[in-house]
Amino acid sequence: MLPIALAFGFVCMGLAVLLTLWRLLRGPTAADRILALDTLTINAIALIVLFCIARDTALYFEAALLLAMVGFVGTVAYCKFLLRGDIVE
Repeated sequence: MLPIALAFGFVCMGLAVLLTLWRLLRGPTAADRILALDTLTINAIALIVLFCIARDTALYFEAALLLAMVGFVGTVAYCKFLLRGDIVE
């Protein structure tokens, strides 16, 4: 049952990545593109976790955690740049 669920999860996350990339390329505003980048980071984290479960190892969970932290900081920096035009004050 687990291999079927993992395969279904990989297919769903692959579809989510493709749809997010479409929004990233076609987003009419910069805010849409920032949101698409944040969603793409979340999708990448989910793919790493699925890969972790599929390989039955806890090695990649740290990579997922680091990607989550970097994605959060990046999103905050993009939003601050969009609002003020400068990242470092």
